[in-house]
Amino acid sequence: MSTPDEIPFDRSPAGPAGEVTTLSPLVRRVIAPNRGPFTFTGTCSYIVGHGRVAVIDPGPDDEAHVAALVAALAGETVEAILVTHTHRDHSPAARLLREATGAPIIGCATHIPNLDPPSGRLDASHDLDHRPSLVMREGDVFTGDGFTLEAIETPGHASNHLAFALAQENGLFSGDHVMAWSTTIVAPPDGKMSDYMASLDKLRARDDVVYWPGHGGPLSDPQRFVRGLAVHRRQRETSILGRLAAGDTQIPQIVAAIYESLDPRLQGAAALSVLAHLEDMVARGLVNSDRGAATLDAHYTL
Repeated sequence: MSTPDEIPFDRSPAGPAGEVTTLSPLVRRVIAPNRGPFTFTGTCSYIVGHGRVAVIDPGPDDEAHVAALVAALAGETVEAILVTHTHRDHSPAARLLREATGAPIIGCATHIPNLDPPSGRLDASHDLDHRPSLVMREGDVFTGDGFTLEAIETPGHASNHLAFALAQENGLFSGDHVMAWSTTIVAPPDGKMSDYMASLDKLRARDDVVYWPGHGGPLSDPQRFVRGLAVHRRQRETSILGRLAAGDTQIPQIVAAIYESLDPRLQGAAALSVLAHLEDMVARGLVNSDRGAATLDAHYTL
């Protein structure tokens, strides 16, 4: 998707799948073999601490990836498995890792599907079998051996999305809310643009010096990057309003006009992103929908 120059994306390879990479004194990473247009080089699973550790986002239902994690943890004890959100590239392997280690699954809440969404679309990307032993809320802390992980509620990409702050290194495991390689998909009905923007504002108010995201490499200078993401979303909103003023009335017309050189595999994601903006603008009274609510097939006017 086209993006403004203000966002300094880093699309350098994060490393091969299955290998253990040390990122900091307390953080190691193993990448899952699920490369793709939405996952970049694969889901990043993180090991925090040494000896008695926590694992964040074990990834998709992939036995080979779980075996790689278990091998990386040889001689260590997993005290907890933390999950940022229940998309199927992040949470399903938590159950496999629990079977292998006996560690409890904690972190984000179970996803409650919207069975009759205004967009006419089910939340197909979610892992509906996720059942944590403990749901963490804003400010809840998991205390490990020499480290702490504090839950930061960051809805937007998913309604149950959490980030985890590592105080000892002034770092943040940002999940899919902020990633160095790409903007984040905000897809209704579960994804909500107003929540996403509020979560960006929350992170901008923090003083973290590094983000470890759900896909791609670490992000340094996160405040500048998050500011760029917020500007990008405001620019996108302005572009959509401009297309409505020019006479476009439906989402496919808007997508064709404002997304340049779009990878065909991302056409649906672009449509959902525009829908998320329109949903927010309808709620704010800036745009009208002939369906009342914002839907993929509605006609829109200023």
